Amino acid sequence: MGLAVTIPLTLPEPSYAEIAARLAASGEAPKVKMIDGLPAFPDEVPEDGWRELRLGFSAGMVTIRRSASAWECTVWGTADPELLNARDRVAAAFAGN
Repeated sequence: MGLAVTIPLTLPEPSYAEIAARLAASGEAPKVKMIDGLPAFPDEVPEDGWRELRLGFSAGMVTIRRSASAWECTVWGTADPELLNARDRVAAAFAGN
């Protein structure tokens, strides 16, 4: 079972480039691992309309799922404080903070 944080969807939605820049400014740029269930190149930029991303950080993987009204940032397994921090930084980047 995952530990999730839900962020209400805002319009206009930020692009992945904006999200990646916010994450880099917060201390660590993510590596894209999967886009919509398919493996991705680490420098691949998801196209608009993606439904699920898996981002790699030094602490582990964070999954972002988009629904009609929210983003959900989830970590899996036995998340340590560093991975929870990565998840919270992802949530803050999606929230625009």
